[in-house]
Amino acid sequence: MVISLKNRNFLKLLDYTPAEIQHLIDLAIELKAAKKAGCEKQTLIGKNIALIFEKTSTRTRCAFEVAAFDQGAQVTYLGPSGSQIGHKESMKDTARVLGRMYDGIEYRGFGQHIVEELGEYAGVPVWNGLTDEFHPTQILADLMTMLEHAPGKTLPELSFAYLGDARNNMGNSLMVGAAKMGM
Repeated sequence: MVISLKNRNFLKLLDYTPAEIQHLIDLAIELKAAKKAGCEKQTLIGKNIALIFEKTSTRTRCAFEVAAFDQGAQVTYLGPSGSQIGHKESMKDTARVLGRMYDGIEYRGFGQHIVEELGEYAGVPVWNGLTDEFHPTQILADLMTMLEHAPGKTLPELSFAYLGDARNNMGNSLMVGAAKMGM
């Protein structure tokens, strides 16, 4: 079966089938191996990506920037103090304008409704780098790490325990990801 995720938003794991999630994990594993082997092919040359960070994060910013640069894309970082997103202009208008300038938009911020509105009006793929409700990109990385540490196993063959308060974006996303992947 051929899976095409071209031009799709990645806002929450609930929007994806288990096969699509596995496809994203497999692609991440391939890209990581190609980088390590020094044979990575740049597939985003000439593309521009906006990184909107209403909540700061060193690791998430670095991960998105390095991944984009490794694939040949140019990145514009819009931090909490450097933009008026959602303040003096509507998110709908902002999404439309950014969608004309950029080939993709990553959002890390507060409400899920904000990234959903970006995704609805931007006209380009929007990726959720974290909201108060979900953190789907982190769960893809976590599921990939689980597979890397259990060679020869599939996700349905793995079990894990989450200790702590699950009433947050990580708890929500882990529950959805694990359920979707048959864990």
